Amino acid sequence: MTEETKKASPEDAEKNKAFAIIGYIFPILFFIPLVTDAKNSPFAKFHANQQLNLLLFGVIGWTATGILSIILIGVILMPIIAIAGLVFMILGIVNAAKGEMKELPVIGGFKLIN
Repeated sequence: MTEETKKASPEDAEKNKAFAIIGYIFPILFFIPLVTDAKNSPFAKFHANQQLNLLLFGVIGWTATGILSIILIGVILMPIIAIAGLVFMILGIVNAAKGEMKELPVIGGFKLIN
């Protein structure tokens, strides 16, 4: 995982910024840029990948805490998963609004969408 921030072309970022921001608010919509005209946009594809990572983090995190709540560890982990998800969402929105292609910390290094 690199810490370097890549800048998208200003035209590409402006044209696809709405897709990127909405996808962080509702990660289940990560696929929208992939089925529209934005499918050829490096900016939209990058943020769709980050949104998919965020979605998987939430699904896996909440499933694990649900299962672990049987032995009470999950109850302790639930607020941590919730706060981390919120922080990742805010970071993604800020990066998309700036037109940057910066990976989310910890979860952003997984490239699931080419």
